[in-house]
Amino acid sequence: MAQVWKCAGLRWSAEGPVLVWDGGRRSPLAWGKRVAFGVAEGGVRECAGARGCPCPVRARVTGRSTGARCEECARLDRAHSVAADTFADDPRPYHVYLAWFGPGLVKVGITAVERGPARLLEQGAVCFSWLGGGPLMAARRTEELLRAALRVPDRIPYGEKRAVRAALPTEEEERVAELRELHGRAVQLGGWPESLTRAPFRSVDHLRVFGLDAAPAAHGEVKELVAGGAVSGELVAAAGPDLHLATGEGAVVVLDTRLMRGWELVPVTSAGGGEVRFPVREFRAERSLQDGLF
Repeated sequence: MAQVWKCAGLRWSAEGPVLVWDGGRRSPLAWGKRVAFGVAEGGVRECAGARGCPCPVRARVTGRSTGARCEECARLDRAHSVAADTFADDPRPYHVYLAWFGPGLVKVGITAVERGPARLLEQGAVCFSWLGGGPLMAARRTEELLRAALRVPDRIPYGEKRAVRAALPTEEEERVAELRELHGRAVQLGGWPESLTRAPFRSVDHLRVFGLDAAPAAHGEVKELVAGGAVSGELVAAAGPDLHLATGEGAVVVLDTRLMRGWELVPVTSAGGGEVRFPVREFRAERSLQDGLF
């Protein structure tokens, strides 16, 4: 019987992206590394559980779910969640940030100061700048102020982030220009909580960290994993939860590693450059961007 693995997700360390497996095993990833796995015929995807605990009923979940959780486990996972505003008494200090994902795609968000830039790497932010820091509720009020006053969202769908990566400016100053302008407008707004300290504009650029400075443009993304399918390719870039895999003849596809959770994965061998035997969605030539920054 073939050895099976269960993926617990992609994490970002100081050395780069790392695939984590159930049981704690970690697989550091580097550009040029071959990523190859499949789903056995007849395989089913089970709920990944919540907050470190397995799903009590081992519920089945759909192949396209990035959360990989059943309804009950998803509800439990969001309990005491800062993102869901259910953990308002968190005593830790928080950063407010502006993140840029591509032309016209800027968001505002918060993250615990102790996490540093990890949240920005996990989201696939190409560049970012801190706006300020302070208690959780002050950070949350500042986030809401910017959303209302400057019409900046706090969420951007991953599909939009992926679609614009092929059109990223090559010059860093071009990438940070939108952030610089928005940061300047944000710090001039009235109504900031007194307990939140404003931060000067200092951009951090992740283009080279993600490998996007040298990677070929991706043509599409894996929609879902299916029983009997497989993928094999050379890792050329990674951003957020996404692996950019060169699968042969110049083709690069994006694999969202969140789609791997809940499946029993098996090793595969592939002769030549690689293959994709999962459904793939081609990126559209047109893309929907924000209607300007303001």
